[in-house]
Amino acid sequence: MAQTAKRKKAKPRGSGIKTGMAPGTMVFIGERKQDRARIHVIDYSETSLNELRDVSLDQCGDFARAPGVTWINVNGVHDIGLIEALGKCFELHPLTLEDIVNTSQRLKIEEFPYYMFFVLKMVKFNEPENRVDIEHVSLILGANYVISFQEKEDENDVFNGVRDRIRSARGRIRSMKSDYLAYTLMDAVVDHYFLAVERIGDRIEDIDDQILDQPKPENIKEIHRLKKEILSLRKAIWPLREEIGELQKSDSAVIRPETKFFWHDLYDHTIQIIDMVDTLRDILGNTYDTYLSSISNRMNEIMKVLTIIATIFIPLTFIVGVYGMNFEHMPELKWFFGYYMIWGVMLAVGSGLLIYFKRKKWL
Repeated sequence: MAQTAKRKKAKPRGSGIKTGMAPGTMVFIGERKQDRARIHVIDYSETSLNELRDVSLDQCGDFARAPGVTWINVNGVHDIGLIEALGKCFELHPLTLEDIVNTSQRLKIEEFPYYMFFVLKMVKFNEPENRVDIEHVSLILGANYVISFQEKEDENDVFNGVRDRIRSARGRIRSMKSDYLAYTLMDAVVDHYFLAVERIGDRIEDIDDQILDQPKPENIKEIHRLKKEILSLRKAIWPLREEIGELQKSDSAVIRPETKFFWHDLYDHTIQIIDMVDTLRDILGNTYDTYLSSISNRMNEIMKVLTIIATIFIPLTFIVGVYGMNFEHMPELKWFFGYYMIWGVMLAVGSGLLIYFKRKKWL
């Protein structure tokens, strides 16, 4: 019963509820990761910065109509009412809202008349638990605003570096428009793919060293776990390459010509990540083969030692067996030095076999 409950928990909640519903119907699919949805806003220009936490919907609308660039970050996509109201405020399509609350939605980029919609998978390597955490993220890119939707609030999420750059006015981000902010957020997501892949690569090297030194059954479990994580990374990054490739050809009004070069750079990064993930998958396959080879070699070494021991004792067993027969007339049995002679013969035979095996380099 416990195993069945565990499998049911792994299934996204609400995944079977939408059957038969009309397109655009909002149903939260996923696991609720915080109690209440919160909205944080950063409104900035080249010369000003205004940052507010836990703001209301009315304030979001006011910021979006103000000059400059507004970044609205929504933490908690389980609140259907909040996201529906936000969609009305920014005139978002019902299909967009449907995908925002569906955490199992695959990666996509869609163009609408006044905005663009991005679905991403945010990856973060969990150092304490030594595993990769994947979070569903959606972005809305408008003429002068970006709305990001995350499953939970995290002070050290992958967007934290972008917030620091806006606050400190480092680089060109404060002087660029909303499309550059969207690019920066997506670039931060892709950069953390690099970090996750590097951590997985380090873990594979550690396992490989352990296997060569002393393979254990725990190694094979870790190899299978890493295979699943690499597969998850590949599923998260592979569609992004195609979508960004199409984005470079887009003539949407919210993508300005001066930022097209940055999107091309992001496309190159996704290609690099895919190559790294494929390389790790091949290395992990080789590590699995190394584990099997190490186990086989250890077994061969054990069998070789046992075979040598058995081979040495075969002639000794024969000698003991001969003189253990219950015949009355055996001359050596009545000889005074017979016992010592048998020991000498057995020691000579055993030593001779050991010398022979050593010269043949079987030892």
